[in-house]
Amino acid sequence: QVNLVESGGRLVQAGGSLRLSCAASGPTFIMGWFRQAPGKDREFVASMMLRATDTEYAESVKGRFTISRHYNENTASLQMNSLKPEDTAVYYCAAGLTARDYDFWGQGTQVTVSS
Repeated sequence: QVNLVESGGRLVQAGGSLRLSCAASGPTFIMGWFRQAPGKDREFVASMMLRATDTEYAESVKGRFTISRHYNENTASLQMNSLKPEDTAVYYCAAGLTARDYDFWGQGTQVTVSS
């Protein structure tokens, strides 16, 4: 069992930046970020496997968001720039022991972007 704790969510104005962090209690193969806006399904945002070159992004955040991992500390971050009101959501950190599944989920952190 790996526990995940997110932090960094807050209210920010459109065009601003925010950095989310996720601390894992142990090593994982893949770490990713998902988000869920009110009344919508949870959607994929970004992920990174063990190799920093193995990253994926949702089309809606490409060029604005950057995921990074700090392997020695079992942490992951999501740098979010040029935020838009439509980025408003609860952001969840997720992790998996293989590339196939996300086995563990955090409790989520609220990001609100005001227009």
